[in-house]
Amino acid sequence: METKSCINETCHLFFSTLANPTRLAILEILQDGSKNVAEISKAIGHEQSMISHNLKPLEDCAFVFSERQGKTHVYRLNKEIIEPLFELFNFHASKYCPNGKECISINGYAKYKKKEAEQALYINHE
Repeated sequence: METKSCINETCHLFFSTLANPTRLAILEILQDGSKNVAEISKAIGHEQSMISHNLKPLEDCAFVFSERQGKTHVYRLNKEIIEPLFELFNFHASKYCPNGKECISINGYAKYKKKEAEQALYINHE
């Protein structure tokens, strides 16, 4: 029973760390390479203090690593974790969130694909 509790707590920490638009934006920005807080702040359009505040949980969960370079910290993705995670997100989004705003159930997905196929047939017969 302790193992399930531990997994539950770990999963909660994992997903709650990611359940933040600023943190997700930071991860997306870092896909292009290592950056310091000022560079991340400029790219996202948030104050540096907000970026620093959101980098802490990402670093605590090892989603990002930091390295001191002079007086600044440079952050980079933990690609071993984040790249497969983003691949999974992209797969899920392309399959179950076709409009990019909401996910659909498997039944909704089937209806969506049927409608998409009907539209393609209609366009091809014009």
